[in-house]
Amino acid sequence: IQYKQPSPSSVNFSIPHGNDMMAHSLTLEQKTAFAFVGMLLVFLGLLIVRCFRILLDPYSSMPSSNWADGIEGLEKGTFEYALT
Repeated sequence: IQYKQPSPSSVNFSIPHGNDMMAHSLTLEQKTAFAFVGMLLVFLGLLIVRCFRILLDPYSSMPSSNWADGIEGLEKGTFEYALT
């Protein structure tokens, strides 16, 4: 098998211009994939921001009511209160 090597004058090192770049437009599948990846990155960014806010101030995200507020008839601090 013999291969032809191109001569240095036949190799084209030109940079494509704006009109040449438009000829290589994205397909519908590629546009959909880029849009989906973009939405995932936005969602990831929102989750990261939310996690950092919780890490910096964890008690602000908790409800202010106590989990045992609905218990009646038992005094706080007693053994039976701690079991229920």
